[in-house]
Amino acid sequence: MKKMKLAAGLSIALLGAMLGQQVLAQDPVVGTVDEALFTDSDPVKHKNKQAALHIMRELLQCNQWSTAGNWLTDKYIQHNPNAASGLAGVITFFTEVMKRQPTASCDKLTTPIVAVLADGDYVTVVLPREYDHPVNKGQKYSTTWFDMWRFVDGKADEHWDPATITPPAAQ
Repeated sequence: MKKMKLAAGLSIALLGAMLGQQVLAQDPVVGTVDEALFTDSDPVKHKNKQAALHIMRELLQCNQWSTAGNWLTDKYIQHNPNAASGLAGVITFFTEVMKRQPTASCDKLTTPIVAVLADGDYVTVVLPREYDHPVNKGQKYSTTWFDMWRFVDGKADEHWDPATITPPAAQ
């Protein structure tokens, strides 16, 4: 059976090469909205995961940036190249650059999550992402995204993600 699957995969790759296109098989990335992912038996990791939940739910999902100081330090070091560091810098990015409008009600997570990992003062949240396929117009493909924070006293003090510089809009 393994030889048949390998032969089928090689045949598809060869066919794609002959047609001048790369043929890739992909299982979609799937997440869940289970807030239990943000819990931990270790009290420090639990506190940090809960703060990450609030960042994901209140800030990134519901755009309630007026409450950002509850979950981010004033210093907030930002490694996303599109947003400035500091609490004010990240608030400006989401409210003025991205023009995100707050959602009135925000009582549960609706953003699908793949995994939440905690190690010491760090929490990483893995999410599914869907993009337009660059070759097959009208099709989508899925991949993963991550946000990682370093926490100090229950607030995010530093942030990483895989963002690249956003190109200017076409004229």
